[in-house]
Amino acid sequence: MWDGLPATEQPTPSNAGPGRYVLAVVVTVLAILSQYAVPGLVPALRPLYGAFLGRVGIVYGVPILAFLLLVGAGPLSRSTAAMGKAAVEGLRWFGLFSALAFLVSFVVLIVYTLVDPAAIQALSRPNPELQSAAANPAFWIVFSFVAGAIEELVFRGWMFGYWTSRTNSRWIVHAIWTSALFGGVHLYYGTTYGAASGVIFPTLFLLGLSFAVTFRYSGGNIVVIALLHGGYDATSFLSLVSSTAAEILRFAVLGVGLVVALVVYLRARRARPPIRPWSEIPSRSDGSAPGPPEAARAEPWDGRPGSESVEFRQPLVTEPSPRAAWPRAMSERVRSSAPLARSPWSVSPTSPSATRTR
Repeated sequence: MWDGLPATEQPTPSNAGPGRYVLAVVVTVLAILSQYAVPGLVPALRPLYGAFLGRVGIVYGVPILAFLLLVGAGPLSRSTAAMGKAAVEGLRWFGLFSALAFLVSFVVLIVYTLVDPAAIQALSRPNPELQSAAANPAFWIVFSFVAGAIEELVFRGWMFGYWTSRTNSRWIVHAIWTSALFGGVHLYYGTTYGAASGVIFPTLFLLGLSFAVTFRYSGGNIVVIALLHGGYDATSFLSLVSSTAAEILRFAVLGVGLVVALVVYLRARRARPPIRPWSEIPSRSDGSAPGPPEAARAEPWDGRPGSESVEFRQPLVTEPSPRAAWPRAMSERVRSSAPLARSPWSVSPTSPSATRTR
């Protein structure tokens, strides 16, 4: 189902139908968003959401139980497989999409400056998650890796992995909408920064997309993207201790990712077969003229002089078509005066003008 990946390198498809999957997604979204609405609507549940274990149990425990019971563990079957390949894929996609996120955020900031400069001032507001972690940043640095692993299990392992193990042609569509949903459930950015949250949500979306692409190209590995996710969140809490160290670590991982992406690109380009013009292609074994059949041309001949030498990558060796064989058959007939076998493109023996007949 995954192009380029053998059957042994695919997560096990889930036996659950789309209805059960949709129900698990709905339960997950409601459980995560409940932390923003339920304490205000139901005062009796405030102590539950106010307690650390109670909040973790609802926000993380309920989605895990929903997917385990409704979808099963099939999409997680290759969570620890192909670690080396997953590390390369994770670093390069994380580096590329992080660089793109910086560029998008910069462009959005320029747009806000031109359209609504007052909205930019909201970005100076303190992050509520960092405020609550200020008393014990070391704990939250460690817990970031736990939270990152759970979020990757839910959003990439189950939510995205359910589709990638069932269909290949539309995997990017599911990567996009699950990444958008991943960014959207971080609702506190919207409630804290208001209109200025438009600078933050594209970064969340692109990070989620990088994890989804890594999951797909690594064959379903979750360990690597969980570490990348946890490390990214941990640098935010590390800024409570040392903002300089946090920025150095974040940009170091970004730089390593970009270097890995460059190396992968150069190696793939070096392994690509060279482009050869038609004149350098050896003649076929049957003596017909060199060059690919029409199906192998990069572009059809448009009839203009000099445009016949269209380059192509991998010429196909096939039997000559009746059209290509007709000139050669004519020359053989002239030399041997043997009767010419009649074909749709042969010369009619009874036609004095040697016209082609169909």
